[in-house]
Amino acid sequence: MTKRIIAVILIYLATSVAWMGLGVLTEVRTRETYRELHGAVGELWGTAHSQPAPEVYALVPKVDAEVTEQADVEGPSGRRPREPGWDVEPSFEGASAPGTSDDADFARVPVALASSDVHVSFDLDHRKKGLLWFSTYAVDFDGSWRVVNPYPAASNLVLVFRFPTPLAIYDDFSFLIDGREAQVRKGADGSLEAVVTASPGETVSFSVGYRSRGLDSWTYRFGTDVTRVRDFTLTMETDFKDIDFASRTISPTLKEETAEGWRLVWRHENLVSGFQVGLEMPQRLNPGPLASRISFFAPVSLLFFFFVIFVLGVLRGVDLHPMHYFFLAAAFFSFHLLFAYLVDHIDVHLAFVVSSLVSVALVVSYLRLVVSSRFAFVEAGLAQLLYLVLFSYTHFLEGFTGLTVTVGAILTLFVLMQATAKVDWNRVFGATGAGTAGSDKAETS
Repeated sequence: MTKRIIAVILIYLATSVAWMGLGVLTEVRTRETYRELHGAVGELWGTAHSQPAPEVYALVPKVDAEVTEQADVEGPSGRRPREPGWDVEPSFEGASAPGTSDDADFARVPVALASSDVHVSFDLDHRKKGLLWFSTYAVDFDGSWRVVNPYPAASNLVLVFRFPTPLAIYDDFSFLIDGREAQVRKGADGSLEAVVTASPGETVSFSVGYRSRGLDSWTYRFGTDVTRVRDFTLTMETDFKDIDFASRTISPTLKEETAEGWRLVWRHENLVSGFQVGLEMPQRLNPGPLASRISFFAPVSLLFFFFVIFVLGVLRGVDLHPMHYFFLAAAFFSFHLLFAYLVDHIDVHLAFVVSSLVSVALVVSYLRLVVSSRFAFVEAGLAQLLYLVLFSYTHFLEGFTGLTVTVGAILTLFVLMQATAKVDWNRVFGATGAGTAGSDKAETS
């Protein structure tokens, strides 16, 4: 008996190594495919959006700017900067930005935004490329900002807007200053810039809107470092329920569930933070990572199954040879091998059902010939459905695998303890037969 147990253990270890190899192979194949297809989806649909807040600069004569830095005075002298030549038609091609080559006498001094009111809505659309699912979305962006001229003289304010990503399309784009279409030029870094002349203390309102498409996530960035934000409101509407906030982002101050999804609001009067506002799109179940996880978990299922079959053999007086365990392990392995490659061609749930039926059929049909129909269909069949099919299916339900295995292990322990309470284990491991403590007492009397 001891030699047979050692042989079964070796079979179990060899099968476990095969499962580890299958899991690694599936994982590598999935990673390479995902990297290739993710780039292709980004080129066709658009990449992740990271929308920076607009920037505002005052065009200040360099002499006044140097005095401002040295003396720490607020604003320039009464001298009004010359007009930087914005009386031209809007152009996005080949135009130079103000305050650069044709405005060498002016420096740009940052001016903080007085308020921000941003509204963004998402329409999630999972798309399949090859054999993988990707979280694509349509986004409707509308932002309004106010800025106050802090200088005691009229100043030219440069409004700079940067797109969230160059790898996207922007439809129905608008750039308004005080409700009127702004004349914009393309900056040296690909941004759009508009200029407005503001009187001392005058408030300038401007807004930007567009419709675009993105992938995986969306972020609104206050700045590249710790930034102070005043009178900030961002309203986000989704058409999906499963929301997840990206790392290093701020949680919303208000959450309202709607008929289709959520209405999320970020409201801050005076915020200082290095974090941003962001949202991760919900992901659909991809078969590649799922097949890898199930393969890595397979040794646990086989361990339970072998142990139950061994105990049932003792209770039923069934003498299974290590070669029988070898074929049972091969039948278990067939489930994971078939599933890993079948998901490349059919729906993941259908692939799971087909693989389960094939593996169960192999085990039941084999044990029906080796032992009996009852042992094959009832004891072994139910054990395989529990430890292979059910345990594997818990990977479809993220977060429940560990709990299911724990509950299954406890129930298995309870049933086997009750069933084997009177088994004479000395006789089992000391001889080829099996019996119970009760029968031994009867024979002694």
